Amino acid sequence: MGRKNINRGFKKLRVWQNAISLYVLAYKIFSKFPFELKKVAANSIDAAHSISRNIPALGSCGEFHSCYESFKQANQITDDEYEQ
Repeated sequence: MGRKNINRGFKKLRVWQNAISLYVLAYKIFSKFPFELKKVAANSIDAAHSISRNIPALGSCGEFHSCYESFKQANQITDDEYEQ
């Protein structure tokens, strides 16, 4: 499958790559929190995710692309889902 608009320069930035790694780590740690701390855990995961979403200055499209890239790396979506 050929990808459209693959020129995503922000993906080459170390700060963006580190932000994705931070999101993956936060997800792994905070998703194990007990039910009574789920809101705090969810806020922490979202805060970590927000870093990578704010780096690509391409508006909502860049933010969405950053989201599903981090979901893929955290194994929250499959490779097939990512390609779709």
